[in-house]
Amino acid sequence: MCQHQPACPTADSADREAARLVAHHPEQGWSLLCNGVLVFEDTGELLPDGKIIAPHRPLGASRVMTAA
Repeated sequence: MCQHQPACPTADSADREAARLVAHHPEQGWSLLCNGVLVFEDTGELLPDGKIIAPHRPLGASRVMTAA
């Protein structure tokens, strides 16, 4: 699918989320990557073959604190 040079990671590679954005719809909560992966705002994914990747947001991400 990807026409970029160097090519973006494939949908089945571990770094698939590093592929370039093709369509972004924040009002609907999803984005399409050039490798065919749909990424949802809850960090879940739908792969081109229909496989579902459960949300994988880091625990406590909303409670990150910085030192003063």
